[in-house]
Amino acid sequence: MNSLTVGIIGAGAWGTALGTALARGGHSVEIWALEEDVVESINTLHENKRYLPGYVLDKKMTSSLDIKKVASGKDFLILASPSLYLASTISKFSDVSDIQSGKTVIASLTKGFVPSDDMPHLVLETMENVLPSCYKDSTVYVAGPSHAEEVALGKITGLIAASNNHRNAVKVRDLLRVPGIMAYASFDTIGVQICAAVKNVIATVYGSLDAMAENSDIFGDNTESLLMAAGLNEIQIIGFAMGATHAETFTSISGVGDLDVTCKSKYGRNRRFGQDIIKNGILEQFKNLDDLILNVKKVGYLPEGAIACKYVHQIAEKKHLKLPICDALYRVLNKEIKPEDVLQEILSSR
Repeated sequence: MNSLTVGIIGAGAWGTALGTALARGGHSVEIWALEEDVVESINTLHENKRYLPGYVLDKKMTSSLDIKKVASGKDFLILASPSLYLASTISKFSDVSDIQSGKTVIASLTKGFVPSDDMPHLVLETMENVLPSCYKDSTVYVAGPSHAEEVALGKITGLIAASNNHRNAVKVRDLLRVPGIMAYASFDTIGVQICAAVKNVIATVYGSLDAMAENSDIFGDNTESLLMAAGLNEIQIIGFAMGATHAETFTSISGVGDLDVTCKSKYGRNRRFGQDIIKNGILEQFKNLDDLILNVKKVGYLPEGAIACKYVHQIAEKKHLKLPICDALYRVLNKEIKPEDVLQEILSSR
């Protein structure tokens, strides 16, 4: 396999883990971090002590504070920036010559929706609105059941590279095929992006149910499977309403696979957040959902499902979608109903 040059924009847990996997696979990887301590930790200790502590990183992956340097002269550029900062981050390097010419293939790991004045935008749409016009319908979205901790350890993981540009989807698929990663191409960009964003909403509800089931005579494993199946159906409803093109997207690793691991894994932040709602009363410190999003740092970790829930609610209202699970979480986070009451309401419905 030929060694390729890869830049990664964003040294959070997932960007770091994928970067070290690609470096282990023989590629030359440089990752941009906003924080000096992260750059120093990666370059000198070969560990990201801030975002992925305890995991040894490949020595061939280096880090830099210079975003334009990381974006320059690369075969591939992978964005791992939070959705809220995606557009502003891209604007910092969009004038780099290889980006201006379209020479570099650009992909994204970013999950969630990007807020706008009318209706939430998807990640690739946002990227292509900021990047030079040569990237129209050519960026690639990477998703799948992929907790950073296991990818960093080299445990077998499946990923999907989705793009409207078939050639670029295959290029990123081939790049990702390093030891420990099984990668596939998809051309259903909308379906894959919806799965990646909305599964966090369902996983939050799953976490709450899981916490309740510990001391319940009526909730159990059967109930959790019922919730997951119903949640997958809601993801599919949103997906097709937004323009998804392939039903198999929702039964593939980007759909049921990613939903399953997000709901059940010990590494899942959204599952944890759902549990914290029940066990630790974590919502008590917030007035409503907007207050939670504004002060999300108080949570101590990023519950993407809480943020995505607001945008799912906006989409559902605009497109007149019936999404009882997503709507239930919205009402809980917005302090309109107690989680104990809403789960009973959902599970007793016929």
